[in-house]
Amino acid sequence: MTAVGFCGEWFVFTCDKKLVAIHTKRARESFVFDCSTAEKKPTNTKDDNNSFSVLSDGGASEETGSDKVLAFSVSPSGKLVALTDDTKRLVLFHCEPSWQCISIRWVVRRCTSLMFSQAEDELLATDKSGDVYSFSVVEPQREGELKMGHLSMLLAVSMSPDDKYIITADRDEKIRVSHLRSPYNIQSFCLGHQQFVSALLVPSGHPHWLLSGSGDGTMKLWEYESGRELQSWDLKELEETQSSEADKQKMPTVCRITSSADARHVAVQCERVSTVHFFTVDQEGEEKLVPHRRVSLSHCPLDMTFDPEGRLWVLMDSSDAPLQIYTHRRDSWECDAESPELNRVTEAFKPHWDTLEASTKTNNRFEHLYKVSFDNVTTYLQKKRQRLEKQQQKRGVAQKANSNKKTKKETSEAVTESST
Repeated sequence: MTAVGFCGEWFVFTCDKKLVAIHTKRARESFVFDCSTAEKKPTNTKDDNNSFSVLSDGGASEETGSDKVLAFSVSPSGKLVALTDDTKRLVLFHCEPSWQCISIRWVVRRCTSLMFSQAEDELLATDKSGDVYSFSVVEPQREGELKMGHLSMLLAVSMSPDDKYIITADRDEKIRVSHLRSPYNIQSFCLGHQQFVSALLVPSGHPHWLLSGSGDGTMKLWEYESGRELQSWDLKELEETQSSEADKQKMPTVCRITSSADARHVAVQCERVSTVHFFTVDQEGEEKLVPHRRVSLSHCPLDMTFDPEGRLWVLMDSSDAPLQIYTHRRDSWECDAESPELNRVTEAFKPHWDTLEASTKTNNRFEHLYKVSFDNVTTYLQKKRQRLEKQQQKRGVAQKANSNKKTKKETSEAVTESST
């Protein structure tokens, strides 16, 4: 997984087995954490999942890992960072006054997403089996506790700003809103997507809203406590041009939704689509979010995030210009190629480009999540028609055979009568 984020003035990105943090304002030494050199799991550590082996992406056993980062999260204050890898580590860092690894713990199964509570005393981890585990931040060595379970793979998690609700999204198109302290108490379901839900966000400054993105190519706005859908956008319809008929049939997967700290702007990214959709928050009108701009990029974005100043940083699949910054000026989003922060980060970024480039040469990470539909009715009717045709043929053969036997019998009787 390749992802970016901000911890205060630190630009953080993950690629392959590494987490790298680069200071955007001052010439401070970059922080690099390599999972391949991190602490290994003790052989005597209990593991509820050690009795069997499950094949995961790429065919690797669940018991063996390649140390690749699967997910990472930044705390609301920007002072804490957590990551998890496919060797089932859960690593906790603090970045102020300096970067330091606080703890390395172990998850039961490979995680799909991480989320800090607003109080920053709890870290939630979701996994492929549909479970949510809670890890203490205050006691960084304590093992995780099972919080809640689902019947489907979890793909995203979010929380209400008051830490009252936990919001989970799964492969079966459902968004569940549960009480964090008593997860068996379900507040609501947000239902309406036609494919897996791949991204969630409670936007800054709007504690009762939820934005969700899906493999069906739509983004929806919800009032999550009631489960009521407020707005929906088909991102294909927002495209200004389509290059071919095939593009019109393609459903872009929403892989990232992020909002600016001032709560005025929302940016949406789709998997392997070289555009970014911007929305503006309308405080007074009936439409809560209004499509604002669609910015075409020279390369496909890998991930994006807003910095504390409201600028959008986009990590792109390009060795020439791996990073771009977009600033909102005069009612439009402009590329700020001369930013001193961009030049500083790009220069520090160069030694890690080869690692990033190698990690991006993979298939669409959402492709295997699409459900294949089977038209059982057509197959059934076709087989039934074939069966009836065979039965009719058998009846025809039998009737013909009976007719021949009757003719032969009548002929034989006629011959006998004439001879007598």
